[in-house]
Amino acid sequence: MKFRVGFGFDVHRLVEDRPLWIGGIMLEHTMGLQGHSDADVLIHALCDALLGAANMRDIGYHFPDTDGEYENIDSKILLARTMDLIRGKGYEFGNADITIAAERPKLNPHIEKMQQALAEVMKTDPDEISIKATTTEKLGFTGREEGISAYATVLINKIGE
Repeated sequence: MKFRVGFGFDVHRLVEDRPLWIGGIMLEHTMGLQGHSDADVLIHALCDALLGAANMRDIGYHFPDTDGEYENIDSKILLARTMDLIRGKGYEFGNADITIAAERPKLNPHIEKMQQALAEVMKTDPDEISIKATTTEKLGFTGREEGISAYATVLINKIGE
């Protein structure tokens, strides 16, 4: 079996008057993430990791912010399309390890719901999606609560090899 590894990173600025979507769920918070889509930083990092593992460039290449079709789009749709892209190239998802860095809101209480939401979209078991939350101990843009970042590593395998 041929395995491939991919890494993804994304960051979005926190702004007022936007809903906060992380990991496919909406969280109660005083601010949301700025972006062309719903700005779900976790899903965007995951898509980049999947596309990178399959050597298919990045999320901006496939879903450009210059295309009105993607304005305010639910990032779960982008994840489903990403899964179609990698499966169309003969790959299947193995597992993901994701870290999200945010000072607030506290994300640990929401991780299982995020895993469930992502697994449903990706047609996999929630146990294959590890999500960890951390802070940056009040350091940098995350610590100042100016933005949220996410890092994702994935394993995919070539079907039939």
